Amino acid sequence: METFFEDIDFFVAFKAAVEIFIIFLMLYFVLRFLQGTRGVGVMRGLVFVLVIATVILLFIVRKLQLYTVDWLLTEFLPMITLPFIILFQPELRRALVRLGENPFLEIFSKGEYSILDEVVKAAAILAKNKLGGIIAIERRVGLDHFIEAGTRVDANISSDLINTIFWPGSPLHDGAIIIQEQKIVAAGCLLPLSDNPTIDKAFGTRHRAGMGLTEETDAISIIVSEETGVISVAVKGHITSGLDEKGLKNTLDQLLKGNNRNSGDS
Repeated sequence: METFFEDIDFFVAFKAAVEIFIIFLMLYFVLRFLQGTRGVGVMRGLVFVLVIATVILLFIVRKLQLYTVDWLLTEFLPMITLPFIILFQPELRRALVRLGENPFLEIFSKGEYSILDEVVKAAAILAKNKLGGIIAIERRVGLDHFIEAGTRVDANISSDLINTIFWPGSPLHDGAIIIQEQKIVAAGCLLPLSDNPTIDKAFGTRHRAGMGLTEETDAISIIVSEETGVISVAVKGHITSGLDEKGLKNTLDQLLKGNNRNSGDS
């Protein structure tokens, strides 16, 4: 009889392990499928909230027998979840993307890459000639949604090419170029405008577009003003302005520290 119960316990434990493994595989392949889209950051954050945070919270609540909190989590919370998501959808999306950037979740993300000196050189030339432009650099959150709306380039990074794209009269000079995995993958890309009411009134549409992208993703936007030739860098909805060539390089090095740097970097 004792052996019988031991067999049952082993079967239950084995069944639970198989279920956990299957769920892990499903989540893994879903995240891999979404890799390269904005949805992957949201999904990672959502998985973290629903799977990890909820399980831990419920364990603590039931271990300490916090019945009121347990009722709120299991009965009341589901009733207000849908209206809450509808009302605060933009804020929730951004919060989940930020949460999805957590280093503990980087098992599902692509390795980062170095910023080539050509990008810094191109921005400096644009600034000197007062040619406006936006250079968006993809990091962990994919920018394929914006790439698809632009014109495919798939070219090696070159300051000459970047300046040609942004030269007045070029059919692609009004949009942004997007760098992905050490390639200029697209140009003429339209970016979402920031609706931040605190943004400096001196910043125009180009700066709002650069900031808007960084509010929704973890990308880096390099913005060159057509009116003043000032170089700015936007990341996570914040903008740093008045950079020169050296300042831009140092800023990008700090933002991308830990990346593999090319041999030209110092």
